Amino acid sequence: MTGDEWKLRALCREVDPDLFFPEGPANTIHMRFREAISVCAKCEVRAECYEYAVRTDQRDGIWGGHYASQIQKAKRKAKV
Repeated sequence: MTGDEWKLRALCREVDPDLFFPEGPANTIHMRFREAISVCAKCEVRAECYEYAVRTDQRDGIWGGHYASQIQKAKRKAKV
């Protein structure tokens, strides 16, 4: 698979995108993120999504089953 073709196979295309970028009270955000991560857990292109988030420096949302903050932390750790 080349480029961003993996996006065409992503399960997140079948659900509301706001699930991966929720707003509102903290308890609602946490619940929505858990739902998003459960979608990612079933997705066949989870690794490609995570790699995309690292490569494009995503700072919000859920990517490949990971919080953007986890991605940023992994990037910082890799640079050490």
